[in-house]
Amino acid sequence: MRRRFKLLPDHHSFPFLLKACARLSLFQKGQELHSLTFKLGLQHNVFVQNALVSMYSFCGNGAAFLHTARQVFDEIPLSVRDVVSWNSMISGYLLGHCYWDALKVFAEMLNMSVTDTIRPRPDNVTLLSALTACGRIGFLDLGREIHGLLTRNAFVLDVVLGSSLVDMYAKCGQMEYARKVFDTIPDKNVVCWTCLIAGYAHSHLFKESIELFREMQAHGVTADAATIACVISSCGHSGALDQGRWVHTLCERTGIHFNLSVNNALIDMYSKCGDIQRALQIFHTLNLSERDVFSWTAMITGLAMNGLSDEALNLFSQMETSNVVKPNEVTYLGVLSACSHAGLVDKGFYYFNHMTQSYNLKPRIEHYGCMVDLLGRANLLVEAEKFIRAMPIEPDVVIWRSLLFACTSHGNIELAEFSAKRIEKLEPRRCGARVLLSNVYASASRWSDVNNMRKGMALRRIQKLPGCSFIEIDGVVHEFFVADDSHCQMDSIYEMIIRINRVIQVEGFELDFLDYHSQ
Repeated sequence: MRRRFKLLPDHHSFPFLLKACARLSLFQKGQELHSLTFKLGLQHNVFVQNALVSMYSFCGNGAAFLHTARQVFDEIPLSVRDVVSWNSMISGYLLGHCYWDALKVFAEMLNMSVTDTIRPRPDNVTLLSALTACGRIGFLDLGREIHGLLTRNAFVLDVVLGSSLVDMYAKCGQMEYARKVFDTIPDKNVVCWTCLIAGYAHSHLFKESIELFREMQAHGVTADAATIACVISSCGHSGALDQGRWVHTLCERTGIHFNLSVNNALIDMYSKCGDIQRALQIFHTLNLSERDVFSWTAMITGLAMNGLSDEALNLFSQMETSNVVKPNEVTYLGVLSACSHAGLVDKGFYYFNHMTQSYNLKPRIEHYGCMVDLLGRANLLVEAEKFIRAMPIEPDVVIWRSLLFACTSHGNIELAEFSAKRIEKLEPRRCGARVLLSNVYASASRWSDVNNMRKGMALRRIQKLPGCSFIEIDGVVHEFFVADDSHCQMDSIYEMIIRINRVIQVEGFELDFLDYHSQ
């Protein structure tokens, strides 16, 4: 156009040119076009400036790109700044994971639209971006205000805005509100259902997540890969192997595309449910070039949690040898877990140092926790205490609890008391440390200390959280709490346990798990 016909682009041409640069991440070409807009006197044209803001935001996710985008945005005169200008800047911050900055621009826009009726008001795209930012940082109060703004201004709650509201409430842990909004959305599509299913999974309400998926099937909505990955993950966390197999079979029967995230979720689910051979089978069906770091990590962690520590470490060696993807911090958690379960102290320290020396990965608090667990399991309690004291970061309650649990297993009362005091400072209202310390005293027959512990809990009104267990029968997950007789088949369950106990006693064993029922 320029060379052959000697024509110059105008303010209609530049938005398309800059959008092409953004899609192809051609930052230098975008800068050249930016310079050309000055030469042609288009530096104040709102259409061109909006395109420049988007181009700089989408060409890269570094701070320098966003800084340049913000400079261009600030140069747009307030008198010509339209809703697209604001949306471009807010979206740019979202893309760069600068959620607070996105909300600051949104607040600035709201203030201007209130003080000056000529200023552009937020549209659906603006509110969608603001809700996304609120969900990512857990800013529930502002999310509720935006919800109120939608209601007061009679915005139509379509599937896009409705899904964003559901997602925001779910990420903020407000599943009751998320469900209420979900129920008001007309003509729900797969995105709406997936947002709520993922929300239940994120809030550890795995049973509700699986039930909602069944409800989705009953409504005739076809699931996509994102939905399947969330449901399979819920099955894995709740131990619902039959449900997971049913979902897997459903995918194969209905032809739902098995993308990498679904296969990774299946590897994780089968590993968590104990079917490690099926997990390995799925893992080995993936070509070496297909596997990402999550595939390797899921399989390594699955082998470790199923007691196959040698196989887990061998697989990690294969990952390094393949040189296709590099391990991340989570991969090393699986490796250190394998060392911990096998009691491989020397190897544990080797890999702990290896992650920094070979891959420049900085150990997080979880990695230090794995090392404390490794030393504790090996009855190296003094070494575990020294390791904690030498940590460059402040130990959290999980690390002290690991040490206390090891003291419980190996009967080190002095170190158990020290760990319990540390936990008490960090979690004064929780009972875990007192219960574990009470068990240590009981193992040493120090019954007066046991009674003092229990009296102290009663005086502080600290209650022990009831234990909970799951069992899956014929595709239904049953949940049981300690001292809970609400299950509809509880009489039959106790009757069967009594019969089992009688058989065991005939064989010469004595059990005390019926004490509660007899009382």
